[in-house]
Amino acid sequence: MTPDAARLLGQFIRAHRERLAPPARAFGRRRTPGWRREELADAAGVSITWVTFLEQGRQVSASANALARLALALQLTAAERATLFELAGRRDPELTDPPAAALSPSLLALPGLLVVPAYLLDRCWYIQAWNSGAERLFAPWLDQQAEGHNLLEFVFLSPLARHLIADWPVRSERLVAEFRNDFARHPGDPALLALVERLSAQSADFSRCWQAQAVQYREGGERGFCRQGKVLNFIQTTLVPSAAPDCKLVCLSPVAGQ
Repeated sequence: MTPDAARLLGQFIRAHRERLAPPARAFGRRRTPGWRREELADAAGVSITWVTFLEQGRQVSASANALARLALALQLTAAERATLFELAGRRDPELTDPPAAALSPSLLALPGLLVVPAYLLDRCWYIQAWNSGAERLFAPWLDQQAEGHNLLEFVFLSPLARHLIADWPVRSERLVAEFRNDFARHPGDPALLALVERLSAQSADFSRCWQAQAVQYREGGERGFCRQGKVLNFIQTTLVPSAAPDCKLVCLSPVAGQ
């Protein structure tokens, strides 16, 4: 935990302690709002010294289980609990990996609102929606009559992709590294595990890239596509909807002067 994070964690804990209504068994005059430190420590089953050091912003050890008891005693909401663990640099032991939720109609409509080629990826990198610009760019892959448009399957299993994507060896390796970053957030997802198993069995290139264990953020940048004997360059921008953080809206803006 960095000094800044420790300081912010202390401020966070103190603010939420002071907002609590005094315990029913409390008696005597109270000079400060909320609970006393000893009351919080007692409710969380931790020492008052530990609570004091945390609130003072000292860099003390904070186990995930102790933080979980502290969150319960502080009566934190789900968002507040997540902030507590994030500031402490710990993973919430009660954090579960929910199944991918159904995408809302408004989310699926987003690509169609854009004038540049755009598509929407779900957690398993299936393209769930796209606009006419993307359909033309990836033709004939994005056939409206087909089902199951998975970007990784297209890149590694379709001969078209190796001709369409400029600098395919570099781009394909980077794509797997970006996918591994997403995979790490849901390592037990059966659909993701099945996708990796299927691609590893069907593509030696994917298997090699996956076993390399490379990880990269999806940073965007210039992307080239070979169409009609020339390379068309686009600037890729990826947006993550706050209501569906497992999804990505990928936009391809043509480079000026082409």
